[in-house]
Amino acid sequence: MKSVFPGPIKRLAEQLAKLPGVGKRSSQRLAFHLARAPEAESAALADAISSLADSLSPCEVCGNIAAHEEGLCPICSDARRERSIVCVVEQPDNVLAIERTACFRGLYHVLGGAISPLHSIGPDELKIESLLSRLTAEDSTFDEVILATNPTIEGDATALYIQRRLADWHGRISRPATGLPVGGELEYVDSETLSRALEGRRTLSD
Repeated sequence: MKSVFPGPIKRLAEQLAKLPGVGKRSSQRLAFHLARAPEAESAALADAISSLADSLSPCEVCGNIAAHEEGLCPICSDARRERSIVCVVEQPDNVLAIERTACFRGLYHVLGGAISPLHSIGPDELKIESLLSRLTAEDSTFDEVILATNPTIEGDATALYIQRRLADWHGRISRPATGLPVGGELEYVDSETLSRALEGRRTLSD
């Protein structure tokens, strides 16, 4: 069946539909909105998108998203953050989800994913060694690490792997409390549930 949309709108809608949380109908509405928008508005959006690759890079310390020219993310560069606790997450999206709860004031470490043999992702593909280096460095001030990987099979396996690698580390290793939906991802958990899970985190033991 021939498309009823002009080619440029169809192509834009197809690309928008690839974004998380954007379905087919939403992508079409967004495409038509942009088609009707003033040229300056569309150009500003296009410029913001095209400049992402050149203006962003992983934080030199934690792996979160940082401005390329700054090197450190806003959290690592914030002297007011608590330096004795680090929360380990899979992706930068998870940092945003936890920050929305306003109940955590420590630092983060972004692994860049989770261990998943089915997708050929092992420990060496993640930022696990840099986490261990941060925790065991001579000048480290950390006394607790929260393993806040997603409550999925892959996330649990990743948390268990890190826990075992830290068997000789003399600090508290904890995991968010039960209450998080099994098989879900932190970025989709409501702030109240996530806040309670962090506040009621449990200490892990071998």
